[in-house]
Amino acid sequence: MGAETREVGAKIIDFAQNDPLFARLRAEAEDVLRREPELGGFLHPAILSQNGVLGVVAHRVAQRLDRPEAPYIAIRQAFEECAAREPGLVEAFRADLLAVLERDPACTRLIEPALYFKGFHALQTYRLAHWLWKNGRSDFALILQSLSSQTFQVDIHPAAVIGKSVFIDHATGVVIGATSVVEDEVSMLHGVTLGGTGKARGDRHPKVRRGVLIGAGAKILGNIEIGRCAMIAAGSVVLDPVPANKTVAGVPARIVGEARCAEPALAMDQMLAYLDAGM
Repeated sequence: MGAETREVGAKIIDFAQNDPLFARLRAEAEDVLRREPELGGFLHPAILSQNGVLGVVAHRVAQRLDRPEAPYIAIRQAFEECAAREPGLVEAFRADLLAVLERDPACTRLIEPALYFKGFHALQTYRLAHWLWKNGRSDFALILQSLSSQTFQVDIHPAAVIGKSVFIDHATGVVIGATSVVEDEVSMLHGVTLGGTGKARGDRHPKVRRGVLIGAGAKILGNIEIGRCAMIAAGSVVLDPVPANKTVAGVPARIVGEARCAEPALAMDQMLAYLDAGM
């Protein structure tokens, strides 16, 4: 690495040493180790021997994706290079970790998404692949996409644009196409597709604005906009744009009312208002 890259990398490490989020990860790992000392061979390299959130995420993702075509060391080094050249990567890791903790009622510790949750790992794999794609390393990016699909059952094209503080719950069967845009603070569940409507090329995938909640199994197809803080009910097939703060449901989806709250993606309340009203 060049002098500029080394300087940025040193700042990342220095920040990590004073990072309360990383300190919490370490404390949680130490607590597990006291209760289950036989897991020391897993927890030491995964968290206790790392120097920050970057190391934790890079190690665990590289460990899970390790294959002959993309070995652990190549993935780990790519994460470190990406973080050195694009410091926003670590900020995204942190925001995504906290999103899981805040929105998933089954999650009570940061260590859970960091070590075990495939939705979180698939999203961080995408973040590395996206950086590689933007920097002319499309084959490495596509290998990571393929490995993520095999390992996590999540298929995100590296050309897609995804913001931070994004939560992919359960994750199995999620597909996000190449020209999709997913803004900050979006939540989606398993089986979601952001897809095209045929084989036409060009800009052909959905644009999901900030704060949207997409229920399990929902399919959003075509170059359509899902407005800020809208809610897409589980199992819906969305073919038309959705205004901000509206709830849509059905096949094909139609507007059934207002979103139940100001920020559906954060509240994770998937009950439909029209059902509550007895409609």
